[in-house]
Amino acid sequence: MSIVKIENVRVLDPIAKTDSVQTVYVENGKLVAETANVAETINGEGKWLMPTMVDLCARLREPGQQQHGTLKSEGKAARENGILHVFTPPDSKPIVQDNGALIHGLVEKAMLDGGIYLQVIGAQTQGLLGKQPANMAGLKKGGCTAVSNANASFENDDVVLRTLEYAAGLDMTVVFYAEEPQIAKDGCVHEGFVASRQGLPTIPALAETIAIAKYLLMIEATGVSAHFGLLSCGASVELIKIAKAKGLNITCDVAMHQLHLTDQLIDGFNSLAHVRPPLRSEKDKELLRQGVKDGVIDAICTHHEPLSSSAKMAPFAETLSGFTAFDTYIPFGIQLIKEGLFEPLEWVEKVTVAPAKVANMYDRWVAESGWVLIDPEVEWTITKDSIISQGKNTPLIQQTVRAKALRTFTA
Repeated sequence: MSIVKIENVRVLDPIAKTDSVQTVYVENGKLVAETANVAETINGEGKWLMPTMVDLCARLREPGQQQHGTLKSEGKAARENGILHVFTPPDSKPIVQDNGALIHGLVEKAMLDGGIYLQVIGAQTQGLLGKQPANMAGLKKGGCTAVSNANASFENDDVVLRTLEYAAGLDMTVVFYAEEPQIAKDGCVHEGFVASRQGLPTIPALAETIAIAKYLLMIEATGVSAHFGLLSCGASVELIKIAKAKGLNITCDVAMHQLHLTDQLIDGFNSLAHVRPPLRSEKDKELLRQGVKDGVIDAICTHHEPLSSSAKMAPFAETLSGFTAFDTYIPFGIQLIKEGLFEPLEWVEKVTVAPAKVANMYDRWVAESGWVLIDPEVEWTITKDSIISQGKNTPLIQQTVRAKALRTFTA
């Protein structure tokens, strides 16, 4: 690879904890010493240079759902938006993440087709059926460091306990996407005024908080390392805060869209705003923001879920849930800075170092990460043509946003 010189760029380095305007030289995704052997020069004035990001939750849809997205299409979307390491839940269709022998092939294909480092979260139970623990030893041998039952329910709490004990013995992390099925039932939106007016079945905040409270007791009893993904309720932040103060070995994240969007978007049965966990209230949004600011919530993820256009064309409750989120990740992050929640280096840390540490892969991330050049001021309109992902399913279509990745430098 040739050496690129970037002049007068603002370098946001969360490893060295520095924020300064510099002229830098990039070769094979790494900053190198000044050299005369420059193949390309970029004017970086007004631009930012930051390390490539780590995403703790994204569904890439392959294998089995290529009508929504592929490792090639979504890998390209992630990479071009500055995301190089992607964690994916174990709920592809068919489910292959309960077989350690198949996982290595997925990881290789993600790099060959999409140019990203894929990290597969293994299945917590066989086939995600919630009845028997999966072969976690085999999953660990296949490269998994964490397991989850994704959004699938467990047959009973005894199964949960047995899987936690199994994972603890292997020093594997258990990832929870907390939702109590008996309360959530067939719900699809936040329990609030808009849902009531439209007569849509709801997922109360209690569905999340009761599940978190129950799992925290099990985590304390088994000593397992656990991560709570995709928090959506302000009350959940308080539960996590108390558990961390007690010394439980837990971490958590929140999807970027939960820090910006609320259930007001579902008005008019807007199926593009159908996501799970659902968009919550303005109060929840503010408490989640404060949780990230205070460090109770460790990291921010995309919760990228590409879907074909037909997946959003049925009546609201019958549509598939999910947003395409890679392309709006940086604009939403810059918006948090513009609104005063973070200093630029603080935000960079929440999407790079913090998720890498949550995933126990900090040293690996440092070795494999590249750099992404972004323009924090450029305005662009979100359209089906401007979205790189195969999925165009976002409630932000036709909205104008600010900030965009210009180029990603990797090995």
